[in-house]
Formats: sequence, C-alpha cells, structure tokens
Amino acid sequence: MTRKVVIVEADGGSRGNPGPAGFGALVRDAATGAVLAERSGGLGVATNNVAEYSGLIAGLQAASELGATEVEVRMDSKLVIEQMAGRWQIKHPALRPLAAQAAALVHAFGTVRYVWVPRERNTSADALANQAMDENAQPRTQNWEPRTDKPTRIVLVRHGQTQLTAERRYSGRGDVPLSATGEEQAQAAAARVAKFGPVAVMLSSPLSRCTRTAEHLAAAFDPPPRVAIVEDLIECDFGRWEGLTFAEVREQDPAQLQAWLASTAAAPPGGESFQQVAQRVRRAMTTLRDAYAGETVVVVSHVSPIKLILRDALGASDALLHRLYLDPAGISVVDVYADGGVAVRTVNETAHLV
Repeated sequence: MTRKVVIVEADGGSRGNPGPAGFGALVRDAATGAVLAERSGGLGVATNNVAEYSGLIAGLQAASELGATEVEVRMDSKLVIEQMAGRWQIKHPALRPLAAQAAALVHAFGTVRYVWVPRERNTSADALANQAMDENAQPRTQNWEPRTDKPTRIVLVRHGQTQLTAERRYSGRGDVPLSATGEEQAQAAAARVAKFGPVAVMLSSPLSRCTRTAEHLAAAFDPPPRVAIVEDLIECDFGRWEGLTFAEVREQDPAQLQAWLASTAAAPPGGESFQQVAQRVRRAMTTLRDAYAGETVVVVSHVSPIKLILRDALGASDALLHRLYLDPAGISVVDVYADGGVAVRTVNETAHLV
C-alpha cells in the first residue's frame, strides 16, 4: 500500500452554546502543506462540543476519501483531542455517539495522532466553521411583495399507513408494505394531489410503501406522470431501533436515545443521524429544483426526509423535528422561486383522509 500522510485541521462552534452551530475541516498534504480537501456545514442548533466533533468527523471522512494511510489531527479543542486520544472520559451522553462515529472512521487508517494546537494555529478550520455559522444564523430574506413569477411547486406526500406505522414502531430501511388502510389513504391522497394540475414527475423513495403510494397518485392523472426512484429520499436508517417502539428504545438504549433527541449529529446504534439524512435530502432537492424549475413535482417520502425539507423551508430550528407530526398520506406544499424565495403553502394537510 502506498503511504499517504495527511494533516486534518478541524473546528466547530456555536453562537449561544447551544445556538446556531457550524463546523469546518480541511485536509493538508503533510509534506507540502497543500490543501487537498475542505468540508464545512451548518448544524442547526447545537453545542460547541457537538460542532467540534462534527468537524473532526468531516475531516476524517475527507481524509478517508483521499486514501490517506496516516493522519495527524490538529484541533484547538482540548476536550475532543483528549477524549479521542483516550486520556479523558466521555461523560456527556450526546458526545458518545459522535466519538464512536469518529472512532469507526479511524479504523480506515494505519496511524492516527491527535495534537492540540492553540486557536491561532487553527485559523483555517476556524474560518470555515465561522462561515458555516454565519450561514446557519442568517435566514434567507423573504420579500413580502406579491409574487408574479412562477415557482417550482413541491408537493410532499408521506406514504400511507403500514403495520409498523399503526403500531407506532420505528420504520426505517425495512421494506414494509402498505396495509389495507394505507392503500385506502393513498387513494384518497391521489384525489387531492390530482387537483394540483399537471405534474412533471413523481419522485419516490425506493421503499415499496412509497412506490405503491406513488402508483396510486400517478393513476389519478391522465396521462399518468412518470414515477422516478430517488435513493436520497429513503427514510432514516434507525439501526438497532428498527421495529421498536419509543418505550422499548427508552428501556433498551436510554443514553443513546437521550443523545439522539439532544442532537441531530447523533445517530441510533448502527444507524444514521439526521444530519446525514439532511445532507442527502438537500442534494435531492437541489437536483429537483434544477431539473424541474417552474413545474409541479410530487415527492413521496417518509417522516424524517419530509420534516427536514419543511425545517429548511420554514427556516426553523432542529426543535421542529420533534414537534411536528406528519400523518400517513398527509400532504404538504412548498413553493420555491428562482431567486431563492420560499413559500410554505400547507403542512400535513389531511382533510382528504376524513
């Protein structure tokens, strides 16, 4: 194996602790100092420590993608450096899943060293983190003047009921079919969606509860629009919690559950964090807006992706994710304009299900 030595510089911060948070990381060639990769992103509302761990994870992921064999991590967070080096205990439950995620990435390298540096020697990562915090803290300005330009209309439809939905169990990547009630709900949603007029395309999660719902929706149009599968619209991977109720998870994994509820950076054991879901959902929405500007598109997906789309559209905090309820076959409508303006028309419309 060819030896490739890199330096990861990482940082993160929060305006308010917790508050609007962001992270930054870059990878340098150890011999030349040349920047090989940069990563940054907003985290919604989070703490400084969560943001710092997120920067570390982003830097390690970038180093892995570059094929690095040896890594020196440089951060001005004494806590993260000492905890990852194994010299300090990780006492806060919200940080344990993040540390575990970073530790899993470390296995990709032959050697990893952790080095604390003063803040003045970590200015590049700090600048990336501050830029992400600036973007996270400043919502896009909205012009209240009546619009005359045509938006891209996104009709968000949650799939119909399944057996796990009815039992209030976590249903992530398991391919659970619609129940008889779910079939009826999808048909009722189809009659409502048809009233939005011509639809350019129906984009669906690959799971059958969504594709079947999309089939019902498409059948309400003449001619039926194309149904396209979009992998990025799949539900969050709930890992070990798949098929369990909230009460069962609280009994089996109380610390992990508390960490997950406290931070979108935390993931269920063996699963996926909401930050990871948000990243792929935003990618899907960007592709949608570019490909179908000025048209109406129906998106058939799951609770987590739809909540994240609505959170971004509303400019809301992460608290929305645990406060917003989305019914099976519920409909939400978002208009997106060419200049970036957003108008949320409806959220969880369910009159068609009565």
